[in-house]
Amino acid sequence: MSTQYRIVLCTCPDGESASRLALGLVENRLAACVNQVPGLTSVYPWQEKIETASEVLLLIKTRADRMAELEAFIRAHHPYELPEIVAVCVERGSQVYLNWLDAWLTSSA
Repeated sequence: MSTQYRIVLCTCPDGESASRLALGLVENRLAACVNQVPGLTSVYPWQEKIETASEVLLLIKTRADRMAELEAFIRAHHPYELPEIVAVCVERGSQVYLNWLDAWLTSSA
């Protein structure tokens, strides 16, 4: 199976910003599906301090050829100065699901 598919991880500070990003990504055909996972607690260094924050994790399903545009969209619309954008290659998946993903990402309607 090709590794042209990606799951992109992106954290958001709240459900409202997560929903806005998810909707925008799907509406603009940069993603075929975005799952919002609330209740995440992140611990990370920021500006010389260790921070702990409640966040919403986005699991964004897309293809490698959409990554540059997807990343630009997130950077333009995300409330964080430095948003998390981490793409993981999909090694295997249901061909029917991947065909559906392809159809949405390549359609212009």
